Amino acid sequence: MAGRHTAPSDGDDRDDRALLGSVVRFLVAVLLLCAIVLGSFLIAPQFVDDVEIGDVEIDSRSNPSSEPPPAGERNPDVTDPADPGVSTYDTDVETVSSDTVEDFVHAEVNDRRAEHGLDPLEWDGTVASVSRAHSGDMADREYFSHTNPDGEGPYDRFTAVDDYCQGYGENIALTWLDRPVERPGDEDDVTEYETAEAVATGLVDQWMNSTDHRAAILEEHDSYGWDRAGVGVYVADDGAVYASQNFCHEW
Repeated sequence: MAGRHTAPSDGDDRDDRALLGSVVRFLVAVLLLCAIVLGSFLIAPQFVDDVEIGDVEIDSRSNPSSEPPPAGERNPDVTDPADPGVSTYDTDVETVSSDTVEDFVHAEVNDRRAEHGLDPLEWDGTVASVSRAHSGDMADREYFSHTNPDGEGPYDRFTAVDDYCQGYGENIALTWLDRPVERPGDEDDVTEYETAEAVATGLVDQWMNSTDHRAAILEEHDSYGWDRAGVGVYVADDGAVYASQNFCHEW
């Protein structure tokens, strides 16, 4: 007896086509997902390594400050009564502490002196206290000058606290944390300080790019050479960083 062949019904055809369509859509979805994931791996590093915001280029891989070399005695027998002590400011990278900035500035200045064959300056805690008081006073009374509103200059402020420096000099600087600032030595470029180490380098760069301040650091003047110095930094609530470095030649 011959066998009978039964042709598929229209319903079976529709089921097969629906199943095939589902498989195709699934494969397309998988391929699309793979393309998105692969594209993310290829593109993402360009944005992670280097983010550009306006005219400011910010390295998103900013590292916290390294450990600074201790400058010297922090609790001298004689201090300025107006010394504000340690001040801080929180950035997204670290808490910037004024005493850490002072350590970095002192070390950086001695490095610059060494590059020019000069001996390192000894840290003087009393001189640093007078410097710190002046930085705090500039922030509190909103001025930026070697002479304060009372008419007192650097040597006046020091002799009011102690009197053992035959020669005396002062460098001052002002910059900001968490704010675009002009890069010292390059008026066409800006930077943004987020760490104690970075802002300290920026402060010293300011001085080294100024004829008079550079002369004080490298003793390119007619007065006494220095044998000691102290750095006083005050960090204001708005991120302003006031810095004073005073130089001394003992009797």
